[in-house]
Amino acid sequence: MKSSEPLVDIHCHMVPGIDDGSKSWDQSLAMAEIAAADGIQTIVVTPHQMGNYGHNRGQSIRSRTAELQQLLEDHRVPLKVLPGADVRIEPGMIEKLQSGEVLTLADHRKHVLLELPHELYFPLEDVLDSLQRVAMVGILSHPERNQGLLKQPRLVESLVEHQCLMQITCSSLLGTFGPAQQQMSEWMLEQGLAHFLATDAHGPNARRPLMQRAFDRAGEIVGEEIATDLCCRNPATVAAGQDVEVTRYKPKQRGFLAGLFKRERAA
Repeated sequence: MKSSEPLVDIHCHMVPGIDDGSKSWDQSLAMAEIAAADGIQTIVVTPHQMGNYGHNRGQSIRSRTAELQQLLEDHRVPLKVLPGADVRIEPGMIEKLQSGEVLTLADHRKHVLLELPHELYFPLEDVLDSLQRVAMVGILSHPERNQGLLKQPRLVESLVEHQCLMQITCSSLLGTFGPAQQQMSEWMLEQGLAHFLATDAHGPNARRPLMQRAFDRAGEIVGEEIATDLCCRNPATVAAGQDVEVTRYKPKQRGFLAGLFKRERAA
């Protein structure tokens, strides 16, 4: 089942040499060719900022993104790249987002891709409230891979109710990160708690920028229309700096969640 609309990726480490993603311009070009061949037409590049990557500055990311776009045009790769960041949550983040030192997705000062440590969860309500006060919206990257949320999946629902959008990694849905992450991804889709699928790609060989298979799998779970929202329409709306309109579709009960609830009660 091929997507009838262009695929758009809002989480991809394609800018070379500044984080744990692409190591060179050649690798970035190879990643872009893979993405374009898979049907992706637009990518918001998201190098890490804050945390261990406090040295990455907004203007440097903007400049490198422009260089990358020129490289793609020189090699006739039909892919549009836009600047953004994968932002580690820490003090001072809001002020840096407002100043533009830390980037929002597509640099519209609208949507912020928020990164938690993989090994733990901490409450995000105050962060989300602070973002809302400056007219920004949080998108939580790969919640299905966070160990704290895997243990307490109902927290995802409360975050969505608090106006936090959720981005699942394509390869999580396909089982690359393990069965627990795959089951969590499937449950989030079925419960209407997912708003984006994105590659979180890091290179041309492993963790590649591919979306089509995840689109197909999402279509099997929730239907083609919702899969198109997750992989095409919602990310395109973010890339354009517009509001994402999300209607939560009817939840389905799954044994995965029941099993987690049993483990929570036993703890």
